[in-house]
Amino acid sequence: VQLQASGGGLVQAGGSLRLSCASSGSIFSNYAEGWYRQTPGKERELVARISSGGITDYAEPVKGRFTISRDNAKNTVYLWMSSLNPEDTAVYYCYMARGRSEYWGQGTQVTVSS
Repeated sequence: VQLQASGGGLVQAGGSLRLSCASSGSIFSNYAEGWYRQTPGKERELVARISSGGITDYAEPVKGRFTISRDNAKNTVYLWMSSLNPEDTAVYYCYMARGRSEYWGQGTQVTVSS
């Protein structure tokens, strides 16, 4: 299984971006998916996740600004990001997980300028 993340880029504070993460496998719908982010010198932190049943969970700093969704027909998970601020600047990684099985995408850079 491979995950391909896309949609990162440079945006001004207050702007929006949509990240996408496409899975090559057919097991997508049975897995939970989510997004982590990481900045230099810091540990990777959870941003948002969505269960196989569609239940979502968000980190406190992004609640009300980010929305995670999934399209099982396209084997893709999305992260809609709005009201971005410079603290959201990071490399964003998508993942799939079920039990002890997990897969990670390669990361996509999001840079928010002030």
